Parts: sequence; C-alpha cells; structure tokens
Amino acid sequence: MSWSIAAERYDTPDATALRRDYYDEVAGRYWGRPATVQEIDEGLTDDGVEQLVSPTGAFVVGRYDGTAAACAGLRVVDGDTAELTRVYVSPAFRGSGGGGLLLAAIEAGARDLGVKRIRLDTRNDLVEARALYARHGYEEVPAFNDGKYAEHWFAKTL
Repeated sequence: MSWSIAAERYDTPDATALRRDYYDEVAGRYWGRPATVQEIDEGLTDDGVEQLVSPTGAFVVGRYDGTAAACAGLRVVDGDTAELTRVYVSPAFRGSGGGGLLLAAIEAGARDLGVKRIRLDTRNDLVEARALYARHGYEEVPAFNDGKYAEHWFAKTL
C-alpha cells in the first residue's frame, strides 16, 4: 500500500470530488451538522479555485493505491509568497502519511514557481490540520488577514 502525489487540474472528476469532500467536512465541522448538497455547491461557487494553476498556483491530488484520497492547493500571493489551501485527506486514509506527502509536493511546486514562503490560515476546530502543519515546520505567525474563519495563521520559509 502506497501513496502517489501528482499535479492535477482542480476540475478533474477526482479533484472535484475531493474538493467537495473537503468543503463538506470543514463546513460540517463549523456548523456542527453535515452540509447539504446546495451548501457545498454554493461554497464552491466563485471560491477562486481557478487560481490554482500555474503561474498563479498549483493543485495536487494524492492517491492511495490508485484511489483518489487527498488534495492540496497553492495560490501565489506575490513573487515570494503563496498560500496553502484546500488541504484534505479522506478520513479513511488519515494517519497513513498522505498529509506530509501533500505538503512536500506543494512545497516543491511552490519552489518551481519561485515562491520562498508559504503561509496559511486555519480554524481552532481543525486540530489535525494544525498538528500536521506544526510537524512539517510551519510556525504560528501573527494574523495576516481578517478572514471570517481564520483563527490561526502559520508560515514556513522554503
């Protein structure tokens, strides 16, 4: 059993399904109930995903023994900085190393784009994500935005 991580367009069937699962989980945790199909559709409308392609970003999909099970995106902010976004590992595959491999692939893609620093924001309830970032060298930094759902801010110099 093994992971493979590769760049993939955000709009392939597998990438789209993973982005929907990501939004369903983060919205459901926030609301304390499962998101409806309509809420997921609305949440993904005009969410800026089209920026997750070169030269403005990147998107990767992780497959565990061929099954699409994880994704992550990167959006270039300026010549030196990019934001990590849509990091998701399907619950059945958590704890198998996919999260770290996603981060490594995104960081490699960021370097290819000339990025020197990756930053991200996340919420209190996404404890697994915060632990993943800390394990892989992301450090908490002062707030760099006032996003409605931003409660913790991290950055890593590449």
